[in-house]
Order: sequence, then C-alpha cells, then structure tokens
Amino acid sequence: MSPVLFPPLPRASWRLILAASASLILSACGGGGGGAPSGSSSSTSQSVGLTAQAALGEKIFKDTSLSLNGNQSCASCHVAERGHAGPLQFVGPNSDIPTEPGSDGVSLGGRMSPSIRYLAFNKPFRFEDGSPATGTPTGGLFWDGRAATLADQGKGPFLNPKEMANADVATVIAKLANATYAGEFKALNGQAIFDDPDAAFERVALALQAFEKESPEFSRFSSKYDAFLRGQTSLSASELRGLALFNTRDNETDPSKNKGNCVACHPSAIGKDGSFPLFTDFSYDALGVPRNWNVATNPAQFDLGLCDNGTDTINALNASSKAALCGKFKVPSLRNVGLRKAFFHNGRFTSLTDVVTFYVQRDINPDQFYLDAHNQPDVKFNDLPPAYRGNVNTTEGPYNRGPGDSPALSPAEIADVVNFLCTLTDGWAGSDLACQR
Repeated sequence: MSPVLFPPLPRASWRLILAASASLILSACGGGGGGAPSGSSSSTSQSVGLTAQAALGEKIFKDTSLSLNGNQSCASCHVAERGHAGPLQFVGPNSDIPTEPGSDGVSLGGRMSPSIRYLAFNKPFRFEDGSPATGTPTGGLFWDGRAATLADQGKGPFLNPKEMANADVATVIAKLANATYAGEFKALNGQAIFDDPDAAFERVALALQAFEKESPEFSRFSSKYDAFLRGQTSLSASELRGLALFNTRDNETDPSKNKGNCVACHPSAIGKDGSFPLFTDFSYDALGVPRNWNVATNPAQFDLGLCDNGTDTINALNASSKAALCGKFKVPSLRNVGLRKAFFHNGRFTSLTDVVTFYVQRDINPDQFYLDAHNQPDVKFNDLPPAYRGNVNTTEGPYNRGPGDSPALSPAEIADVVNFLCTLTDGWAGSDLACQR
C-alpha cells in the first residue's frame, strides 16, 4: 500500500503557498492537493465501505471479551482520541505510570502503546542495503520491529501476559466462538473454522490487518498541514517558522546554521509520486532517552530495543552486528503526535515542549534529563548498559553539541516547532485542535 496520492495543485494554489511561505519552507513541501478524507476520527463503527473481512476485524479490535478478564481490547490501548496510541488519560492509583495496565489488573506494560495510524504504509523489517554491517535497519512493527506485518502485530497482545493475557491460542478462539459475531466469523472462514484454533487465530490476525488497512480512521490525511499542502489554508507565522526549523538540515560548512534537522528522520515533503508525507522514514535510532523510573523500576534491567527483539533476522547476526543495534527503537510517525499524553517508547516525557527541549539540550545539559530513582543527577544515557552507550546518536544535529555550546533551538524556536507539530493532527476543520504542548 502506498501513501495517498493527490492530483497536482493548480499554479494559482501554489502561488498562494509561495506567498505565505519562505523559500526554505517550500523546498520541503513538494506539490500536490486534492480530496483526502476529512473529519475527526472516532470510536464509532467504520464498517460502512469495508470488506466483510475488515468489518469483522473492527469487531475483534473492539471486543473486550477476548481478554483474560473481559476488560481489554485492542482499542483499550490504541485509543482513537489519542491518535490510536495510549494512554487515554492518567487516572487512578497508577496515574504516574504512562503504560497501560493488563487485563489481570496488576501487570503494567514496559513500553508505551505506539500509534497504529498510517502503519498500512509500513514495510517488513529489512536492512536498507541488505547488509547488516552497513545497512540502515528499517521497517517492522512494534517499537523493536519484531512483527513483520500488521497481522503478526495483531496476534501479540492476545497472548502477552501484560496485555490481554490469554493462556494460549485455544483460549482466545474459545472466547471468539462465544462472541456475538461468531456466526459472521464462520460464514466468512468456514463453518468448521473453530475446530482448528491455529487456523482461526490466523484469520483473526488477517481480519485485524484488513481493518487497519481499509478503515479511513487509520489513514485520514486530514490535518491542518495536509490542508496547507493542498492550498486550502495557510499556516500561522509561528507554524511557518516551526516548519522551517523542522526542515533545516545539518549544514556541514556552517554548523551555526544547524537547527532542528527533524526532517532527517521525519520527512515532511510530498513525494515525487505525489504521496503525502508520513513523517517517518520507518528507521531506528538510539536517542539515549532517559530512564523512566516509573516504568523501569529494576535498575539491573534494561530495554535494549531492536537488538533484543527475538526475531530470526536479529538472532542470526554476529555478536558485534547485533550489539550495534542495542538501544535503537523505531522512529514513529509524528502525525497526531499532539494527541499523545506521553512520548518515546518508555513515556519519559509528557509534553512536546519537553521532548523538543530534550533533543536540543541533551548533550549540553545532561543533568537536566538524566536522573536516578531519587531524582538526583545520574550518568548520561542511564537507560542503557555502559557497553551500549556508544550506540547513541551523537553525530547528527541537534545532538552534535556539548557542555558550553549553544543549543540548536532557542526557547522561542522550540515553541515554533511545537506549534508546527500541532498542525499534524487529523480531523482539522478550520479551528485549532487541542495539542499536548
């Protein structure tokens, strides 16, 4: 599946954009326009226009009865109001923990539930040039790339003891056989399908995949920025400045001009084929995100990300190639990032301003970010074992600075970038949307 394509904009529309934007901004905007889906996403049924398989997938996606205690579904951790990410809100006895509780009511996940919007455009995991030694790890699903397809990803939560917590596949299918839509499942997959739990589970996964690929709620392309690219609106002065800063790449001849360099991993341009930007290159990076002691409470345990995903591809690497991947996590799409309540794989930060500040001040003032369990300054890159701290990206801007250097962005520029990020929320209808600034 390719990103949504739109017919070229007429020249008059581009003149409006040119008048509103600096040449630096326009170099990253490309061309294109037309009728993408509009309207805000909701948790109501999207089954109109879906194939029978996808409509069945929607029912499975929202069915809490398929969990251990009948209290959790896929939709519980991928909340529409949060851009199909988690969590919905911080409430209750675990209000300081950004990961979701499992169906057992006790277990808590070790990672944030990532957004599953726009994943229909993702690819299976690969090394970009085919060589683990020199290639860029790209694709795959989950924060660590362990699933190759949306169907593979869909299977995991049913059996994860910290999520839906079913004992085995047969348990899942027994519950499905008692669901209100069991007859539809048999009509689509065969009247004897429940006699073969493994085959039925494969059909469950394929139905979820079909729903995520077909339903417009997962790929709306209906943000203010999309409308801007179509020539249907203009961005504010702050949003335009933020876009320019976002798009400013490293300048090797004059490092003083280096700014956000966000576009290095989060492309913002319309593609040569007319496809609208996804704001991710689906690669992996080691950012040295500080430890979140509310999630990782055992100081002897570390989340190593890609190198520890357990797949045959990663396990087949030699020791040095595998070690070089430790600390790398999937680059998420920034679409709908303003809807999220916590950020990065461990939910360490809870506002976009804090996230961008971390990016530009991480190496200048590490004591501001790296704290121990008692909120005192800790070692830099404290969520990685010492052996893997050298994997952290310190060469690209804005990380290529040290104590005493000026940050790539000033507080005012950080605010501009955040204001731009807030234009990436789907469902824009002419008025600014709520954003986790």
